[in-house]
Amino acid sequence: MRKPLLTKLLAGAALVAVASGSWAQGQVNIICSVQAEWCNLMSTVYAKTTGTKVNMTAKGSGEALAQLNAERANPKTDIWFGGTGDPHLQAAEQGLTLEYKSPQLPQLYPWAQKQAADSKYRTVGVYLGPLGFGYNKELLAKRKLNPPQSWADLLKPEFKGEVQMANPASSGTAYTMIATLVQIMGEEKAFEYLKALHPNISTYTRSGTAPVKAAARGETTVSVSFVHDVTTEAVNGFPVGSVTPSEGTGAEVGSMSIVKNGPNTEAAKKFYEWALTPGGQQFGLAAKQFQLPSNTQVPKDPRMTDPSKMKLINYDYAKYGASAERRRLIARWEKDVQNAAR
Repeated sequence: MRKPLLTKLLAGAALVAVASGSWAQGQVNIICSVQAEWCNLMSTVYAKTTGTKVNMTAKGSGEALAQLNAERANPKTDIWFGGTGDPHLQAAEQGLTLEYKSPQLPQLYPWAQKQAADSKYRTVGVYLGPLGFGYNKELLAKRKLNPPQSWADLLKPEFKGEVQMANPASSGTAYTMIATLVQIMGEEKAFEYLKALHPNISTYTRSGTAPVKAAARGETTVSVSFVHDVTTEAVNGFPVGSVTPSEGTGAEVGSMSIVKNGPNTEAAKKFYEWALTPGGQQFGLAAKQFQLPSNTQVPKDPRMTDPSKMKLINYDYAKYGASAERRRLIARWEKDVQNAAR
C-alpha cells in the first residue's frame, strides 16, 4: 500500500482511538470475512493506533460460523468482522454471539439497525452490498451479445455454459441469490428457474468472488456476484461491467458480531465501537472495496453502491437468515439442481 495513504489512515484512526478511549487494550482475536487487504489494513492500523495486539484470521462466512460452533465450549475468538449477514444471524440464533447494543446505532443506516434488532442485538450491519451480474465486455462484444439486464436474460440459449455462480453450501453470495429468487418468484417458480439456469452454468465455485474473477480474466462471460466485487475488478483494470436485475434483487448486509464468552470481551467491545465509527469504516474503500458503509457519516465515493439506483426487494433477513430455512433451501438446491442433467 502507498505510504501516504497508510499515514493518512493511521492519523485518522489515531484520533478515533483516543476519542473512544480504546488505547492500549491488551489483545483481541478477530475472524475477518472480508477481502484480505481490508482485513490487513484494519489490523495494522488498529494495532498501531491503540497499542492493542490484533490476531487476525481470514475466513469465509461459512468457515467462520463453523469455527465458532467448534469453539463453542471454549471460545478462542473475540470478534467476527464482515461476511454476509445470514451466518451472523445464525450465530446469534445459536447463542454463539453476545448481546451488545452500541451507542452508535442511531448513526447507522436503517438496514444496519434492523440487522441488530433482528438478531436481538447480537450482530450489527457494517456494510451493504446488492446482488447482481458481472460481465466481460470484450467477450460480449466478440460474440455480439448484449449484457444481461434481468434474471430472465440469464436463461437465454446464447449464455449456455457461459455463466458462473457459487455453490450456496459454501457461499453467502449464492445463498443470497437463492433466497432472493424465492422472495421474488415464490419457492416453486424459483426452483424451476434454477433448474432452467443449470445448463447455462459452467461451474459452481466454492467462493462467491470466484465467478467475477473468472469473468474479469475472460474465463466466463457472466457471473452472479455482489456488484461491489465487479467494481473492484473494473478499478483493477479488467474489462468488466455490472448490472442489477430489472425484476429486483436482494443485498447482503455485511455484519459484525462479538463472540459470547470470548477471551477478551472488553477489548472486543472497544474494537467493535471503533469499527462502527466513520474512521473505522474507511478501510474497505482504501482496499478498493465498494460496499456502502453502515455509518451515515462516511463520505460516499461515487463508485460505491447506491441503493437508490436499483430495485431492491424488501429482503426478509430474519426468515432467510434462520439456520433451519438456510439448511432446507440449500438441501433442496443440492437435490433438485446441483446434480441435474445439463
